[in-house]
Amino acid sequence: MYAFTLERPATVEDASKLAASGSKVLAGGQTLLPSMKLRLSQPGAVADLGGIASLAGIRREGDAIVIGAMTRHMDVANSAEVKAAIPGLADLAAHIGDKQVRAMGTLGGSVANNDPAACYPSAVLALGATVHTTRRKIAADDFFLGMFTTALDEGELITAISFPIPQRSVYMKFVQPASRFALVGVYLAQTAGGVRVAVTGAGQGVFRHKGLEDALNKSFTVASAAAVPIDASDLNADLHATAAYRANLISVQTQRGVAKLLG
Repeated sequence: MYAFTLERPATVEDASKLAASGSKVLAGGQTLLPSMKLRLSQPGAVADLGGIASLAGIRREGDAIVIGAMTRHMDVANSAEVKAAIPGLADLAAHIGDKQVRAMGTLGGSVANNDPAACYPSAVLALGATVHTTRRKIAADDFFLGMFTTALDEGELITAISFPIPQRSVYMKFVQPASRFALVGVYLAQTAGGVRVAVTGAGQGVFRHKGLEDALNKSFTVASAAAVPIDASDLNADLHATAAYRANLISVQTQRGVAKLLG
């Protein structure tokens, strides 16, 4: 490591001022701290949000589950409220990384970082969630802009995310065993507005698959999902999997998700 200033703001307002002045925000630290150790990130000042109690917690508001940005993965996974309303989201949180990551990582940190293989962004997008920040509310469809890129402005912090309760949903994750990230993850949700399918791990960022959504809105069956061709031309290819392999996984994981929801 190297010398830097560590601040522990007590309020969201103080944290916002520090972020606006150039401090790097520390949420769960599961990305920032390793990148600092590797000298990939060298901030002169770090603002630790861990002392702001108002940023953590889970509550139901009408037909939505609202989760604070500093809520740990394990708390989402173990929440009776989340398990009852959106079991697919609780299951997703229960399989992020390992126990140490789940004990420290936060919802807001994951979503703000927008790693292209992270799990939470797929749930935010598939469930049509709303991201609450220190300045505004951002619809999921407008939030994710590409690899490690979001609609957040400089100094803008996520305070909570509101997840509309779907009719039913499921997350199917094909794990990259070394990192525990998603080689391909598919979050499938049946909502009042129709079926939404979000894919992570396969491209330059999380994305919705219109072909699968259209097919499943017409006929919510395994055969319908299997009949959709998956274009591999814009998908990732690396030492873990070819683009064609990832394309096949999108189809297979979606079929598995439909089968699971149909029971």
